[in-house]
Amino acid sequence: MAKSSRRRGPEPVVETVDGGLAELIPDRDRTGGWTLLLDGAPQSHVDLDAPDRLTFEYQRRLGHVIDLAAPPGQALNVLHLGGGAFTLARYIAATRPRSTQQIVELDAALVQLVRRELPLDPGARIRVRGGDARAGLGKLPDGWADLVIADVFSGARTPAHLTSTEFLADVRRVLRPGGTYAANLADGPPLAHLRGQIATAAGVFPELALAADPTVLRGKRFGNAVLVCSAVPLPLAELTRRIAGDPHPGRVQHGRELADFTGGAVAVSDASAKPSPAPPAGAFR
Repeated sequence: MAKSSRRRGPEPVVETVDGGLAELIPDRDRTGGWTLLLDGAPQSHVDLDAPDRLTFEYQRRLGHVIDLAAPPGQALNVLHLGGGAFTLARYIAATRPRSTQQIVELDAALVQLVRRELPLDPGARIRVRGGDARAGLGKLPDGWADLVIADVFSGARTPAHLTSTEFLADVRRVLRPGGTYAANLADGPPLAHLRGQIATAAGVFPELALAADPTVLRGKRFGNAVLVCSAVPLPLAELTRRIAGDPHPGRVQHGRELADFTGGAVAVSDASAKPSPAPPAGAFR
């Protein structure tokens, strides 16, 4: 009897980009699934066959923010600071057709890699601009964006100039009056960076919420937290319900609880800004 041949799936793609070694790892369980790693650190996961499927915990939390930014299906103007594998832009294109999106990504070689290996839907209204995130933000007109999403890491750290009051003031300028800002932040014990970012945002936006794994909020491990900001009240009850119902349940802090968590941290200015802390060895194993 002849041996049955097992069909092999796509192979990993490994290339050196401006920010380090990029790896696109195929998902063996889903033919259209890919994970992007930079220098071994997972950056994003994308499913080309189902772009409305979000796998990473922090991306699911940002997905809930996107879902609640406007009534279902309503088109949005969205600015993405940081590109990765364009996961969230693909998600918005799938769930909110006719949305207009701009991605600002500094790593030109990474953009070329993702465009080649994980091409965008040519019908999606997504424009990718090369360059620094803050410089790209500064080119947009006042009140253009319904939603600004910041997910910028260089060497697994958020650059210092994207952590300051001056940066967030420009974010608020670009947002329409009822718009939403959401940022993916990474920190570990003693959570000084995260607390400082909340204090900084509180000086610019009157409404804040923070979503993360409870162990991260308790300072037990290094991980991601999603900070959500607006000039108008946030949909806290529904956001809390959705994040608590995720496969990896998260917790939402706001109001007095969030103020207590901040614990007297002071706002960060351009003059005092520092990059976010580097993840400890083995954080992503």
